[in-house]
Amino acid sequence: MLESCQNAQERWGGVHLLIDRWLQERQELVHAYAAINSSPQAPSANAETLQKFCEILVDYVSAGHFEVYEQLTNEAKAFGDERGLELAKQIYPRIEVITEVALAFNDRCDNGDCHDSGSLIDELVRLGQLLHERFELEDCLIEVLHNAHQEQAAPAL
Repeated sequence: MLESCQNAQERWGGVHLLIDRWLQERQELVHAYAAINSSPQAPSANAETLQKFCEILVDYVSAGHFEVYEQLTNEAKAFGDERGLELAKQIYPRIEVITEVALAFNDRCDNGDCHDSGSLIDELVRLGQLLHERFELEDCLIEVLHNAHQEQAAPAL
């Protein structure tokens, strides 16, 4: 029984820690976004704040695609969760579209095209709406692909 508990912790405890770190990074992203929007001056006038936001944005979306989603999918496969895997197939394409918008925004800022404050503000508003949608989709994935398996992974006492 103890070995079973240790195996489950080794196998899925890492996923939980990965998700926790990722959600912490999400909080940093939200705070960086708020810092840009709270500035009374045009976001492009505060290049350092915008650069910090872009760095966190790229780190966050990259962690999702290259770490978290893969681990969540692997966990669902290990538990034979066809419902969860089907949901992931439906949700991932929308997350990918939002990722492309986020990366395009970052590329635009990296190329120095963030000087037109009117269009930048519009883009930030749109990006904020898309990030909100993405967070909801990710929360759904975490709920279905991870939290649903915690009871199955927990050893019987």
